[in-house]
Amino acid sequence: MINIFQAFPRIQFYDYTKSKKRALNETLPRNYHLMFSRSEVSTHKDIKDIISSKNNVAVVFKNSIPKTFEGFEVIDGDQTDLRFLDPKGFIIGLTAKGKAKKDTTGFVVNN
Repeated sequence: MINIFQAFPRIQFYDYTKSKKRALNETLPRNYHLMFSRSEVSTHKDIKDIISSKNNVAVVFKNSIPKTFEGFEVIDGDQTDLRFLDPKGFIIGLTAKGKAKKDTTGFVVNN
């Protein structure tokens, strides 16, 4: 039985994960882009490991997108939703929207 990625090889799929292990998985299908999403339990080491592996980390900011976060360059991710087109090895900054504007869990960086 084939999976959805095999059934539609010319379609680019993408998703977010809070799992460092999944984000560092090197056996994902070529047409499946998985973006690591920083959460309230992510550590600086998690972020460093992801970026060092030439992947990106999505970080949601409450007020505005900074130029750097934890020593890493930030790219404005609000310009497009096509995460698979982002250059590799960066923080992808997103501004809080909807319910995230009132987040108090630590998922949203209060800057």
